[in-house]
Amino acid sequence: MKIHVLLVIGSLAVLGSCAPKPAPEEAQAFMLSDTMLRRIRLDSAFTQPVRSELTLVGKIVADENRVVKVFPLVGGNVEDVKVELGDFVRKGQTLAAIRSGEVADLKRQTIQAQSDLLVAEKNLRVAQDLLETKLTSQREVVAAQKEVEKAQAEANRISEVSQIYGINNASMYTVKAPIDGYVIEKNVNRDMQLRSDNADNLFTIGQISDVWVLANVNESDIRRVHTGMQASIQTLSYPDERFTGHVDKIYTVLDPRTKAMTVRIRLHNTGMKLRPEMHATVTLRYEEGGQLATVPAKAVIFDRSKQYVLVFKSRSNIETREVSVLKSLGDVAYISQGIKPGEKVISKSQLLVYNALNN
Repeated sequence: MKIHVLLVIGSLAVLGSCAPKPAPEEAQAFMLSDTMLRRIRLDSAFTQPVRSELTLVGKIVADENRVVKVFPLVGGNVEDVKVELGDFVRKGQTLAAIRSGEVADLKRQTIQAQSDLLVAEKNLRVAQDLLETKLTSQREVVAAQKEVEKAQAEANRISEVSQIYGINNASMYTVKAPIDGYVIEKNVNRDMQLRSDNADNLFTIGQISDVWVLANVNESDIRRVHTGMQASIQTLSYPDERFTGHVDKIYTVLDPRTKAMTVRIRLHNTGMKLRPEMHATVTLRYEEGGQLATVPAKAVIFDRSKQYVLVFKSRSNIETREVSVLKSLGDVAYISQGIKPGEKVISKSQLLVYNALNN
């Protein structure tokens, strides 16, 4: 009986030794899931000229070709001021009213000129009637005609002056806006006394649908600046917004105090966000020479004192590749080594993929 049991156990042992052993678990290759594939973004590396940038300090100013200074044509007492600094005005709108003795005298001159004209015309008619009855000579009629012409010329002169002054009241002079625009300077208040020889402007009216940015360029950077350069402008009021324009004028004379040259950038003032005297930071970009492969700056991963990009070949073939970044400019990174034009890199959610590949 014992012999049979031993034989059975031996047979089972032999059968067990001949049975196939389970295969070891194969390493699973990395593959992007459908969800992650939808989250990433791919950008191709391509060759661009190597560019650099200058950062300048400047300020917003109104377009001088669209700015008008308003001066008083007479002296007197300022009776009323209708506008404040920053107000928008229409052409012909009343800005201020001045009670002036000069205007009153001009009104008197107007009445006197009209009276002299009426007298001269009456004398002419009398002379013409006397000529018909042979009681006067042609010479007297000619003299009367010249007096009418002289009186008419004086009346016309005073009328033109009155129109220039905008006189519509016996002693009031009205200051009116010469153009549509904003009041960007105001140097007058109610009850102010103005002298007739006053050389200061009362208002400055400017149109700011287009503005200028004046920026200073250091002497060492002058050779890099030229007209037509693209400019990016940022202001303290709108730090997250960039305004773009082009350099349209270079002032060749340097400031003797700062040794800086001024450049002008013209901007279309969309939404009237830019106001005169705002501080502006100006960035000018220029080409250094040569070309390099570029990728989006956000595609570059910095880890363990090295820089990498994820080169995408397929969802199961993604390479972590070390690169040498010459420099980053804005949203562009210039790669001097490690990437070829046309290769695709992951530029969104790349850190998640990098961690999955390398941890």
